[in-house]
Amino acid sequence: MDYELLLKAILTPKNILIYLIGINLLAFLAMWWDKRRAQKGEWRISEAGLFTLVLLGGGVGGIVGMYAFRHKTKKLKFTIGFPTILLTEIVLVIYLTFMK
Repeated sequence: MDYELLLKAILTPKNILIYLIGINLLAFLAMWWDKRRAQKGEWRISEAGLFTLVLLGGGVGGIVGMYAFRHKTKKLKFTIGFPTILLTEIVLVIYLTFMK
């Protein structure tokens, strides 16, 4: 099996865009859900879980959700961490795209 051809077939711009929309929507909804659960004093999504969604490409959704729901905005590791991860991923994509 030619894995390079398989990888090229899977990693099309359309599939990447669909993935990014999905993971950002998921990160946004996770921030909403965690805020809602916090207000009710119920089980919460772990901080590691929220960071994992951002590390998987959900930086925009995580940041927008953080400020839209005023959730985790007083925690420095979120207000600095989420944007740092997003910017690092953007720089990495630019580097990998143009520095071949």
